[in-house]
Amino acid sequence: MKALFAYGLLGLPLAMVALPVYVQAPTFYAARLGLPLGLTGMVLFAARLFDTVQDPWLGRLIDALYQRGQLRRLLWGAALLLALAFYGLWRPPLGGATALAVWFALMLAGCYLAHSVLNIAYLAWGARLAERQRVAAAAWREGAGLVGVVVASVVPAWLLHQPAALAERGLGGFVLGFALLLGVALAALFAAAPVWCERGEPARSNWRAPLANPAFRRLLLPYFLNALSVSIPATLALFFIDDRIGAPQWAGGFLAAYFLAGAAGLPAWTRLAGWLGVASAWRWGMLAAVVAFASAVTLGPGEAWAYLAVCVLAGLALGADLALPPVLLARLIPAEQAPAGYFGLWSLLGKLALALSGLALPLLAQLGYRPGHAGEAGLALALVYAGLPCLIKLLALVTLRGGWLERPVAAAS
Repeated sequence: MKALFAYGLLGLPLAMVALPVYVQAPTFYAARLGLPLGLTGMVLFAARLFDTVQDPWLGRLIDALYQRGQLRRLLWGAALLLALAFYGLWRPPLGGATALAVWFALMLAGCYLAHSVLNIAYLAWGARLAERQRVAAAAWREGAGLVGVVVASVVPAWLLHQPAALAERGLGGFVLGFALLLGVALAALFAAAPVWCERGEPARSNWRAPLANPAFRRLLLPYFLNALSVSIPATLALFFIDDRIGAPQWAGGFLAAYFLAGAAGLPAWTRLAGWLGVASAWRWGMLAAVVAFASAVTLGPGEAWAYLAVCVLAGLALGADLALPPVLLARLIPAEQAPAGYFGLWSLLGKLALALSGLALPLLAQLGYRPGHAGEAGLALALVYAGLPCLIKLLALVTLRGGWLERPVAAAS
């Protein structure tokens, strides 16, 4: 239990920084700082595309440094960069739209680079635990991550609706707390987490080895489609809450309810994986998410309670997306191959989905939507926010099938 806690704790600060970077920062720059919506979307797309391209390289670097015993230095350096870039994200310099866009892009790039290094190494660490520990470790990691997401849902969202001076001081305190927690979690990981199982990794990680694995290739399409179905609502959530539901003051509560429900449902999904198999449990999670989220298309101004119900029901399905895909991937990695190369390519697809989701903002701008002035474009906002992701998730469900995925696992104790 102590070792699993030491492993899982790092999931908290990594999630604590991810939500503000991916969800709240675009709204902060577009709605509060006045960066044009189309330009905001293009910056997001470009920065996230950079984030996508770098991941396979980072996977190879992590494998190589681990084999040389130098991984610890890299992770500490990434932690420092992440803290500095995250601080800078909320302290943009004065200037016009071009200067603001450049600053936004640079801070995003720093956050993405550092977060990717930490996250790929962290997932590879979990993949190299003993078989009986993997599902339990994933549950600890994602459970801690959900705690971090809940904190990031409530605190920055509340601060960003306060007067400028209070918001600036509060965000500074939030970043400081994040940096301290990141240092503690990384120290705990090195000091007390279960060690990687040595399985004769090759002297050098090879991208071709994962792509030559047919089981891995078959998993890539459903994973990418599912990631895209999650990324679009994540990018548009605050815009939808502000301008479709008309309840910006409750944004933190809606996000917190979603992720708390995800934490509550996480044990059920890990148990279901033990009974039915990881792939079958994930498919049921996808279907539950579609059923819960589709009704958001019909919601309009003043329907805050109905939207809260959607958040809770969709959140209960979230645990399947969080805990099960990494476990499924870990089983497909041959014992003699290095894991970080696999997770680098895996992360690349997730980041590509995030990059493409940034294009939803220019699309909405073309459909007539402007932050704070939805007007007749409110329906378009609802369709892009909820309708399109449900269709994409159904495609992911259809492509995730085959007996090669169906081996059940022992339920976590």
